[in-house]
Amino acid sequence: MTFPRDEALKALIPHVTKDDIVVAVYQSCFDWLALNPRDLNYVAVGAMGQASSHGLGLAIANPDRRVIVLDGDGSLLMNLGALVTIANSGVTNLYHFLSANRVYEVNGAHPLPGAEQVDFAAMAQASGYAGSRSFNDLENFTTALPEVLNTPGPQMSVLEIAAGAPYPRDYNFIHSAGARETFRTALNQG
Repeated sequence: MTFPRDEALKALIPHVTKDDIVVAVYQSCFDWLALNPRDLNYVAVGAMGQASSHGLGLAIANPDRRVIVLDGDGSLLMNLGALVTIANSGVTNLYHFLSANRVYEVNGAHPLPGAEQVDFAAMAQASGYAGSRSFNDLENFTTALPEVLNTPGPQMSVLEIAAGAPYPRDYNFIHSAGARETFRTALNQG
């Protein structure tokens, strides 16, 4: 069973405070930017596989802020070592949300290797994340969000999702110096 990614992101929006940093890549990024444009949305250009690493750096540098990582399963597969690094870094302010649709969505929806066997929640748990869970139902995810975001991290939430509504893929924005400058300014003001 799956649920639409955009509905999961809409459920997350009310729980994101003005001081939270949100790191999103590829389709999760495009969806998030359309649904919740804000200055502390970190735009990582060409970062397939790097959302979790960028999130870790921001969490270490900003221990008084929550860092919410909106990652994709294909992206995470390119950087699995980050799970162990995050788990053993000592950060407690990182919340990793993984959209698992079992394809490289932005790059043509090519299937992931071992798509039906890979268990991302088990990988995070075995790596040493403080908490790890999977959701295949929007209602259960929505109900669990307050507990997930109020429990010391790192926390992994694997969302078994379907694509959802099509949001524009605004590559000009995510590649712009202005997007990075807006984030940098907002980060330094906090």
